[in-house]
Amino acid sequence: MSDTAVFAAGGVVWRMVEGRLLVLLIHRTAYVDVTLPKGKVDPGETLAETAVREIFEETGIRVSLGVPVGVSRYRMPNKRQKIVHYWAAEASDEAIRDSAFVPNKEIAGLEWVSPRKALSRLSYPVDIEILENFLKLVGDGILSTFPIVVLRHGKAVSRDDWKGADAARPLTDRGVKQAAAAVGPLRAFGVRKIISSGAVRCVATVTPLAAALGKRITREPGLSQDAWEAGDAQVRAVVGKRVRTRKPAVLCSHGPVLPDILAELALATGTLRGSYLGSASALEVGAFSVVHLSATNPGSGIVMIETHEPKV
Repeated sequence: MSDTAVFAAGGVVWRMVEGRLLVLLIHRTAYVDVTLPKGKVDPGETLAETAVREIFEETGIRVSLGVPVGVSRYRMPNKRQKIVHYWAAEASDEAIRDSAFVPNKEIAGLEWVSPRKALSRLSYPVDIEILENFLKLVGDGILSTFPIVVLRHGKAVSRDDWKGADAARPLTDRGVKQAAAAVGPLRAFGVRKIISSGAVRCVATVTPLAAALGKRITREPGLSQDAWEAGDAQVRAVVGKRVRTRKPAVLCSHGPVLPDILAELALATGTLRGSYLGSASALEVGAFSVVHLSATNPGSGIVMIETHEPKV
């Protein structure tokens, strides 16, 4: 029997009703248990995509992911290890109204309960631990968040192989595939605003996302490598505006510019600088870091940063 781990993802789905925090529990039919929504990764999916898909399939509720709230590990009856990644995920009133959930052979029902009741009703200690992680954030005053995603462009034709202007360098075939593959993971975090360096390789990286969302790309010269090399980059102004608007956004730029973007995000939110900023900005082509900020008080500091590698 293979000892290869099985990966899955899910979420702590929450909503506010008349000022009260409620979380969503799943009553499963076959297992006669109470759990958090989750499911196995499908081939070609990232964990973030899996979490959004599984929450929708089990509850009918479309969500965008908030902050990560932990990873559970346990042995299944066949002795293989199961590793489940969880995110917080707010269920909007509109998403709940749009849910077409009906009891089925897998899910007997859904239940919105207070966190205290949820802790007493969950069937498994690993789920209780995940909910407790979520409640620690709530206790720290962090509930509603928004992401600013820092994306490095996909693989481009090298400078040595390109005779034209650097800003005109196109993506390679691999870069085109990376751009397409990034759409699902970026949508999982609810990105709505797309801001890019004007360089061809950056614009091409976010073009599939813009098409999928039906959004236009805002070309920002202040994020370009040419401006950065000339000392004319306007990273502070771009980042400051994104923090003030408190809307989910992606900033697509270049390797040398990324450390400045992360540093300005720390500065704009009153966050202590540390080595974690370097790790979050040292992205390979096609990778991105999700910077989670408090929607009610973004100046309280970066809540969390997670980095996602390209699928191709």
